[in-house]
Amino acid sequence: MSEFIKIANASDLTVGQAMVVDVAGRSIAVFNVDGQLYALDNTCMHRGGPLGEGFVDQNNLTVQCPWHGWVYSLTSGASPLNSMAKVEKFEVKIEGEEIKLALD
Repeated sequence: MSEFIKIANASDLTVGQAMVVDVAGRSIAVFNVDGQLYALDNTCMHRGGPLGEGFVDQNNLTVQCPWHGWVYSLTSGASPLNSMAKVEKFEVKIEGEEIKLALD
C-alpha cells in the first residue's frame, strides 16, 4: 500500500487550476478538474516542457504541453495520439484540508 504525503492545502488548488510541486526531487503537476484531482510527471516526453503550465481540456481530461502541443491523459498519463508516449501518473487525494500524493 502506498504512503500518502502532504503536498499542499486544499485551498491552494481551486477548481480549474494546476500547480507544480517538488516531491522527493521530482517535479509533479497536479490538476483540479471539477473538484477531481489528477497528478502527472511535470515533464513532457517530447522536449521536457512543463505540463503544469499546459492547456487542460476538461471535457476529454487531457493536458496539452505548452511548448509543442503533445497531449496526455490526466487519468492515465498516456498520450491519446501516440501510444509510445506516456508520463507517470500519481495517485492524489484530498484528506480533510490536505492534498496528499502517493509516490510508489
